[in-house]
Amino acid sequence: MAELLHACTALAEEWEQSPSETDTGSAQRLRARVVRPLTAALAANAEQPEADASPSASSALSPDEQLWELTKSATALSALAGTPGRVLEAAAGLQSLALAGTGDAAADAARQTELAELLTGVPSGIRVSSDGPYLVVGAEELHTHLGEDVPTRPLAALCRCGESADKPWCDGTHATNGFNGAKDPKRVPDRRDSYQGQQVTVLDNRGICAHSGFCTDRLNTVFHAGSEPFVTPSGGRTDQIVSAVRDCPSGALSFAVDGREAREQVDQDTREPVITVSKDGPYRITGAIPLHGDTLEEEVERVAGASREHYSLCRCGHSQNKPFCSGMHWYVNFNDPQPEPDTVPSLFAWCGGYPALLRMTRLFYEKFVPEDPLLSPLFARMSPDHPERVAAWLSQVFEGPEFYSKRYGDYNRMISQHLSKNLTEQQRARWVALMAQSAQDAGLPADAEFRAAFVAYLEWGSRIAAENSQPTAMPVPNMPIPHWWWVCHATPGARVSALAANQEAEEQPAAVALPGPDEPVGYNAHIKDLFRPKDRNSMRFAFDLWSYPDASQYADAILERLGNGTMPCDGAWPAEQVEVFRRWVEAGTPE
Repeated sequence: MAELLHACTALAEEWEQSPSETDTGSAQRLRARVVRPLTAALAANAEQPEADASPSASSALSPDEQLWELTKSATALSALAGTPGRVLEAAAGLQSLALAGTGDAAADAARQTELAELLTGVPSGIRVSSDGPYLVVGAEELHTHLGEDVPTRPLAALCRCGESADKPWCDGTHATNGFNGAKDPKRVPDRRDSYQGQQVTVLDNRGICAHSGFCTDRLNTVFHAGSEPFVTPSGGRTDQIVSAVRDCPSGALSFAVDGREAREQVDQDTREPVITVSKDGPYRITGAIPLHGDTLEEEVERVAGASREHYSLCRCGHSQNKPFCSGMHWYVNFNDPQPEPDTVPSLFAWCGGYPALLRMTRLFYEKFVPEDPLLSPLFARMSPDHPERVAAWLSQVFEGPEFYSKRYGDYNRMISQHLSKNLTEQQRARWVALMAQSAQDAGLPADAEFRAAFVAYLEWGSRIAAENSQPTAMPVPNMPIPHWWWVCHATPGARVSALAANQEAEEQPAAVALPGPDEPVGYNAHIKDLFRPKDRNSMRFAFDLWSYPDASQYADAILERLGNGTMPCDGAWPAEQVEVFRRWVEAGTPE
């Protein structure tokens, strides 16, 4: 360990002497993520590094080669029994540098494989380091809240203090911000409540609840936010309650039938191990990923009835029930990095990504199709993963990741599923109607703009499917999977809702510098800043107010609307701003 520390320190010093900004940044990462935890591990184990302990071969290697050798050494050390968690943290830091990408996909894959082999025999799972990050061994699936894959490593350190500048990865900030991994004595007590209904009894332990709101938002006739009793099982059907319980990301909910807890139905043992980085919230763990303390032998304290198949780990650093999430991210305004204000999301991102689309397709095929006389015969022999296939198709069509292409096949594969089905117009229309209802029930956005684009695709796609299903159809082969577009630029925030007409305007113009009476008026200097993002979005279906060519072309029409008070749509401009715009038009709309 001492040799490893000396060699890492020497490499950091070498990078620090380089004029390259990349090397300087690498040196900072090496000190924060590797040298620091190794120093702490040595101090804790009363080891004293020797002055000449650096590997003799290091001087003959390039910095990149040194980094790779150090990464292998630290990874091999991590595989030894009893290795302190801080050494694993350092090894994870080295892997984050060494696997940053060489530009050679085959070489990167070979490095991943070599490091994974060095960890052979080390149980996969998550280790909760003392006052430090989550140390993850062997995680193959790390996802964003949209279901997108995040490239991972054989050994990774995930931030749990909430302040890393490299989320979800740990950057060592916990060592300087006073992060403490202890539980709060004032946390919600460990108490399992039982709510008996006509058909099913709901079991709940508030002591592990992460307050994600899945149950109260999706089945509010049974689960009641902010009121008692929290659960009224007779307010919903058994299948609805079972679905809500299984969707609980914290593992706080379970259910019993005839006095016997149905844990085997609550815990979905067929799920692959996945770590999901939720939006502005905790890590959501599924697939029974083992959870250990700072060592493999150390047990993490769990409340009564908590699931080991799915659970939520704090990511904001403020949970009262660390390492588990207690919902404090809501109260401390924990936020992930936000996109630029004028970023227009894809339909995939706006709807909530693959998880939202899968929730919708499961509702469609599990709830609506079996009860519908027109559709049930069509899908009687569908494969068990059909909802996943449709969700993957929609994800890709809505400009998300290529889930369908990579998992199931190309456009020809999709077309083959409809050949000779002889779909009727009545079946097609019912499919569209029930899919739209499933979207509503699944909580997909209800905005007029989103539904315009969403239903437009359902209509378009279903008509093509019906056409291709006819006995005489000859579909054009080898077409690309389509990418659906926005309808008339009906993007988020493109319109001021009539229901918000009486609310105070959220966007007031910034302190705009108006030109003097004799000062020439220009678009870039004076006019563009007069238009707020809301003004721009409300007109993007026709033209772009932040584009000089568009603003110049439509200047007369804009001036007319400004003059009669119909633009912007939530109130007239001040007279002095209208006058500046008039001067610009009369001057010939100079740029």
